[in-house]
Amino acid sequence: MYQHILLAADGSENSVRAAIEAIKLAKSSKDSILELVMVVDIEKSKQDVLHSRSSESLLIERRRRIANVEQLLIDEHLNYKITILKGAPGPEIIRYANEQKVDILVIGSRGLNGLQEMVLGSVSHKVMKRVQCPALIVK
Repeated sequence: MYQHILLAADGSENSVRAAIEAIKLAKSSKDSILELVMVVDIEKSKQDVLHSRSSESLLIERRRRIANVEQLLIDEHLNYKITILKGAPGPEIIRYANEQKVDILVIGSRGLNGLQEMVLGSVSHKVMKRVQCPALIVK
């Protein structure tokens, strides 16, 4: 079925729900790998770098943000890996998913109200429009 499942997560409740669905997909295929990808927004990253003591402490802090999602994968004994990207979340997820030729992308919905989504757009909406593989948005 799906050999390479890409789970875009930021540690939010929406990404936890997306992780639960990604786990279901991963369990349905014996040799699948689930790749957890987190995008560090460049604008927010500048402040993180200024306030961190070292690059190691910065990496630990970033991994801590998605620890709740990673724990779900550990509890299910899944074959997974973590990739941390830098840039604007929407375009980076799209670029990475298309370059890696993943079989499916799973991402949580942000749940913006209609007006905010019309004006700003959501990451999941942007990703859904431009990714070249099947994608699952989890509400």
